[in-house]
Amino acid sequence: MPLTLDQLNAATPAEAAALLDGLYEHSPWVVEAAMAQRPLRSLAHLKHACAQAVSEGGLDKQLALIRAHPELAGKAMVSKSLTAESTNEQSKAGLTDCSPAEFAQLQQLNADYNAKFGFPFILAVRGPRGMGLPRAEIIATFERRLAHPVAYEREECLRNIHRIAEIRLNDKFGVEPTLGHRVWDWQEKLAQHSDPGFAEKGQLTVTYLTEAHRACAQQLSQDMLDAGFDEVHIDAVGNVVGRYRAAKTSAMTGAKTLMTGSHYDTVRNGGKYDGRLGIYVPIACVAELAAQGRRLPYDLELVAFAEEEGQRYKATFLASGALVGQFDLAWLEQKDAYGVTMREAMQQAGLHIEDIAKLRRDPTQYLGFIEVHIEQGPVLNELNLPLGIVTSINGSVRYLGEVQGMASHAGTTPMDRRRDAAAAVAELLLFVEQRAAQDGDSVGTVGYLQVPHGSTNVVPGRCQFTLDLRAPTDVQRDALVADVLAELQAICERRGVRYSLEETVRAAAAPSHPAWQARWERAVDALGVPLHRLPSGAGHDAMKLHELMPQAMLFVRGQNAGISHNPLESSTSDDMQLAVDAFQGLLDQLATDMA
Repeated sequence: MPLTLDQLNAATPAEAAALLDGLYEHSPWVVEAAMAQRPLRSLAHLKHACAQAVSEGGLDKQLALIRAHPELAGKAMVSKSLTAESTNEQSKAGLTDCSPAEFAQLQQLNADYNAKFGFPFILAVRGPRGMGLPRAEIIATFERRLAHPVAYEREECLRNIHRIAEIRLNDKFGVEPTLGHRVWDWQEKLAQHSDPGFAEKGQLTVTYLTEAHRACAQQLSQDMLDAGFDEVHIDAVGNVVGRYRAAKTSAMTGAKTLMTGSHYDTVRNGGKYDGRLGIYVPIACVAELAAQGRRLPYDLELVAFAEEEGQRYKATFLASGALVGQFDLAWLEQKDAYGVTMREAMQQAGLHIEDIAKLRRDPTQYLGFIEVHIEQGPVLNELNLPLGIVTSINGSVRYLGEVQGMASHAGTTPMDRRRDAAAAVAELLLFVEQRAAQDGDSVGTVGYLQVPHGSTNVVPGRCQFTLDLRAPTDVQRDALVADVLAELQAICERRGVRYSLEETVRAAAAPSHPAWQARWERAVDALGVPLHRLPSGAGHDAMKLHELMPQAMLFVRGQNAGISHNPLESSTSDDMQLAVDAFQGLLDQLATDMA
């Protein structure tokens, strides 16, 4: 019989330890510490309590926990002395069936890893969906993580231990994240479409209105229809729009609409979850509602935005911008790298350009906009939290700049006579780093540096650079900008160089609407997941819809330190399940509020 929370909450400490035996490899202290948080509200609460116990256990206990784990395909596996849990996990990943060459490679990796770190390599080999990772991926991950700093890798081992424990807990409780698996599988299937030049390399790239992009739109349309959406169409800019109609009694009285969604285009060689997670979580909820024959007292409109990344044309947010009446017709004449104008691409895709102006939504007909998104950062991953509440989408200002000094001979120009353009920008870069850190949640980046026609033996006479400055409020952003620009001027005056600066982007911050943020908070709290609030440093479609209606976002934890815009971008089906549950919880709250 599967274990239940009621059993665990009612058990004595000794009984609880027995019920959860084998959860953390040869380390019963983790469960003992976690039981201090009883009564446990949910399985998610138990998982976090265990993670918190490890976090608070101190370095010595953490290292002992890591060292209690066996090597992958190591001596314990060969001698068949693994615990039953580890035997099951390594078998599911096929490590018991290694070829002689794979086994030899793993043995060498184990030796190299232990020599550097002093503890065994830990990887949740059952993977983000629990099915087992391919051996080639395990070996590639092993090789990649060998380059990590020691402290970073220790924390990565602990995060993998928590993932192992999560899967073991699911087994003990007889729990399967069915909807999370479904969302995970949908995204895997969508990722089969990729642009030429990338698809052949196994890389995911889907840019606006390419063949792969149009194939994604067709698949999304079919997935929405299969889930039970009443109406699905592709609009004049390529958005895939689905609508799940309100109950007839509500529709007759002019029910309003809740909008949700995210984007399905990607950066070049990107990840599978950026944007797409926020499309498939609502699809999973509608599928459940439709299966139950249940209607809400409002329409639910899902928009899979055709473009957010600005990869093919310089028109970021053109898809969500069209919904707020901000599609610039001048964009139609932009050309891509192959000389194809946006107008030509739209015509080839069968889109009706003359209908773009009709896409603007009437805010009086909408309740608000909500978006689910992978975090794209390390915060939730480091805190061992599956979900986070977004407080604001950062406002940003970007510049393209150049410092002009004097190119001169590197050997004959004394250090106190130089007018070094690159040194001036380097000084600015360090100031940006220090100034942004003063605010805590501001960020500043000099992401591009180039010395045109630079040479080893020439003092740089020119240096081109970019500035990207962001903060959760416009006031905080503007104060950061003012300080950075003042410092740039002071640096240049002191060094006897000149600068030019062109503002290329200015985006207002989009604070979450308090009532909608509170709904997300109640939905997450109901799952027994501790609340964590954080700003979004990245831009999202929600910041465009913010201009017409109230909005709020939910973040989902990413693996691999939360990396995004990268093939290593990942999340687990367990975290996706919690996102679906939270989304449904918000829908239910809204239905109750409107009753």
